[in-house]
Amino acid sequence: MQSIKRFIPATFVVLWATGFIGARYAMPWAEPFTFLAARFVIAAILLAALMPVLGSKRATRKEALHATGAGVLMHGVYLGAVFWAIHRGMPAGFSALIVGLQPLITAVLAGKFLGEAILPRHWLGLGIGLIGIVIVLWPKLGALGGGVTAATLTASLVSVLGMSAGTIWQKRFASGGDLVAATMWQYVGGASLMILAALAFETHTVIINGELIFAMAWLVLVLSLGAIFLLMVMIRDGEMSKVASLFYLVPAVTAIIAWALFDEQLNALQIVGMAITTFGVGLATARQTKGRIEGLKRTEELRN
Repeated sequence: MQSIKRFIPATFVVLWATGFIGARYAMPWAEPFTFLAARFVIAAILLAALMPVLGSKRATRKEALHATGAGVLMHGVYLGAVFWAIHRGMPAGFSALIVGLQPLITAVLAGKFLGEAILPRHWLGLGIGLIGIVIVLWPKLGALGGGVTAATLTASLVSVLGMSAGTIWQKRFASGGDLVAATMWQYVGGASLMILAALAFETHTVIINGELIFAMAWLVLVLSLGAIFLLMVMIRDGEMSKVASLFYLVPAVTAIIAWALFDEQLNALQIVGMAITTFGVGLATARQTKGRIEGLKRTEELRN
């Protein structure tokens, strides 16, 4: 099991990065809140159907409420604000740059609300990771266009705060129960917020075609089920500052996927930025192996 868990972070980053590709396929054909409401409802129904098959335990009322609250923040606020900003013209690269602040914000919140010790090397790794993200996305910032407005900037910042607060909430209040049940209730929370937003602000226009169906299927099965389960496992088992730092890798992986699928330009500067980001994430997430070995040696000496 431990050998399998070693692959979870890398798998999560790749799957999460494909979410931006799925959004690119979906957004021309549906309004953001309407699309996300449908996505979350489908995901919740699928998980509810899978619970008896997988032998999952039902969540208590307290667990369900906390998971719903985390879902409002992690899915409703985060994705709703990101999709809305991109739908209003915010370049995806610039949006990703703002979302790149999330690991730093999460580290601060984890120190305050979870009591996690953020060491100097963690701060250094997080800072290096952010520098790498800026380098990766810098070539795309010249074509911002008119989509960068006070409204879209505010939405992007709200999305960052929503994801950071949601992961902290999940870690502190909702990580002890059954993962399938907790994830199902998360989507109930996300769907509730998106349904209200769609009713209040959208016309519910949807154009059904192959691209929209593919995007919905991919985002539900691969992102809403696969990637989110991996994230829940990492939140349950790891320190939040380390888990959050993985989000630094997402824009770089997204750039590689977009280069492969859409022939988007990927230059030497961006590749250097990816290497810097990877180094920063490695520094922020590396275990203190040396300290642990010395501690084991001291323990053995005391025993002898």
